Amino acid sequence: MAMSNESSATPAKPLDLTGKVAVVTGSGRGLGLAYATALAHAGAAVVINDLDADTAEQAAATIRGAGGRAVAQAAAVGTAEAAQLLVDRAVEAFGRLDVMVTNAGILRDKVLWKMTDDDFDAVIATHLRGTFTCARAAAVRMREQGDGGRLIMIGSPAGQRGNFGQTNYAAAKAGIAAMVRTWSMELGRAGITVNAVVPVAATAMTETIPAFAPYIEAMKQGAPLPDFLRKGEGFGTAEDCAALLPFLASDAAAGITGQCIGIGGDKLALWSHPQEVATAYADGGWSPETIAAVWAGSVGREPQSVGIPTPVVPAPVVPASAK
Repeated sequence: MAMSNESSATPAKPLDLTGKVAVVTGSGRGLGLAYATALAHAGAAVVINDLDADTAEQAAATIRGAGGRAVAQAAAVGTAEAAQLLVDRAVEAFGRLDVMVTNAGILRDKVLWKMTDDDFDAVIATHLRGTFTCARAAAVRMREQGDGGRLIMIGSPAGQRGNFGQTNYAAAKAGIAAMVRTWSMELGRAGITVNAVVPVAATAMTETIPAFAPYIEAMKQGAPLPDFLRKGEGFGTAEDCAALLPFLASDAAAGITGQCIGIGGDKLALWSHPQEVATAYADGGWSPETIAAVWAGSVGREPQSVGIPTPVVPAPVVPASAK
């Protein structure tokens, strides 16, 4: 059943996912809840997952109250047992599994020399191992069903470019992008597509960024985000990002696989895969001396940049009367 919309505006009809079943990890709140809500609005039945059982059930109840189909399953994503529990819950409640969205995640931000083993391991376990175990359990079920499926993994700009203070998170998200490319090859014959969504949105993880904070606070009070954020930075709401999920889960995206797709605010983007951008050759191979001799004028002429670019905040407009 498609969810009702209480807005006076009539939204475009979403791509039809009636009869499809999706699991969305980490969907009790934030981006995960927006993803699950968008999938339910398009007709899919959804399994809501959160570490906290009450949070998961409240989210599922909200979707059901709006006319959707949803059940809750509490689990700490990361282990094979938790992944299988989520797949089994989908099959028990709705008879099958068509879409796995791996969104669950945590942050333990610290610079390299202050990051502990526990800081590193906790983020890797949830983001990277959790994506692996959930994708594996879903792939097994989808291959048994024999009619394809969708693995939608959640990435991050940090995994594409790195980010200060996020060794663990950036490494996990970069690993997810690599797994997406690998799995798209391995699962293609089974009709299972595998893609990564790279969202940029106002969430608990981004509202502490100084350049964004005042605009996010104003948004909470009902003010729209300015164009320099929505267009220039591709930064918007969780609901903006969620629009990509029903598309990737639908038949319209059957030919799209192995891609990292960015979305946020008014911006939709395709991330490139790492590739050679400059080459040089030496007959018989290279020595340290010959590399040093040619580096600056050949492969090292245009080094690649790193990090997520700092948002460019426009200068305030001063009224003429105040000059």
